[in-house]
Amino acid sequence: MKNLKKDLQAVTRELKALTKKTEAMAKKVAKLEKAQSAAKAKPKAKAKTAKKAPAKKKPVAKKKGATLTATDQVVNIIRRSKKGTDVPALMKKTGLADKTLRNILFRAGKQGKIQRSGRGIYVGA
Repeated sequence: MKNLKKDLQAVTRELKALTKKTEAMAKKVAKLEKAQSAAKAKPKAKAKTAKKAPAKKKPVAKKKGATLTATDQVVNIIRRSKKGTDVPALMKKTGLADKTLRNILFRAGKQGKIQRSGRGIYVGA
């Protein structure tokens, strides 16, 4: 019962944080929409007919992903454990649902990233 109460409090905190983030994003979108509508309202001045060379596009550098995918998180947790990890421990560490976690484990096993060492125990490959 205590664990359930703690879990519910954690979910409540996370929902409040997500609400704040969503509101901030909505404000930014509203500002962008205002800026775009203001830009469309202004008539553009005609440019001279002189032709310019086409601008060269610079290659876009890929951003390094700060966040890992759910599969990467699960595989990293399994690889860090020496004796292996079971599903309930993974659920606590990742916060993922049982069905989601089992799909990830199946897919990672097929890809050869992890192996089963026993019933419900997974180790890094």
